[in-house]
Amino acid sequence: MTNNDLMRRIRYIFDFSDSKMIELFALADLQVTRSQISDWLKKEDDPTYLNLNDHELAIFLNGLINDKRGKKEGEQPVAEKRVNNNILFRKLKIALNLKDQDIVEIMGLAEFQISKHELSAIFRNPSQKQYRACNDQFLRNFLMGLQIKYKGDDRPKAHENIL
Repeated sequence: MTNNDLMRRIRYIFDFSDSKMIELFALADLQVTRSQISDWLKKEDDPTYLNLNDHELAIFLNGLINDKRGKKEGEQPVAEKRVNNNILFRKLKIALNLKDQDIVEIMGLAEFQISKHELSAIFRNPSQKQYRACNDQFLRNFLMGLQIKYKGDDRPKAHENIL
């Protein structure tokens, strides 16, 4: 999953306008233009597609945290230069103020079962023995669960006949 895909999915789940996207970046102290937002949201085969780098995605998610939870007093967190799925997942958990049980339920909406113990391994320090890398499939299922929670389930049911 690319950084651009992740940003597109978050925008869709929460129905963010271009103005809201610009505001989220500004909340983490990065000024972006409507043109940049538009180019980041385009598909890879579009000639004006612009790759969203890790640092820019981290800034966007820090802005989302500031928007959903309120900006902390004092020094702001520094956006990571390099991110992985574990960092992205942690930032979404913080932004949405989710507890482990909330995440288990959200994953269940996407028909993906996970235990609290498996989940805690994803949030561990990478140097710990029990650490588990968050793969793309896990992150996709989490985003699907969020989409179902916030937008409803519009996936075709297995028992529905599609003509």
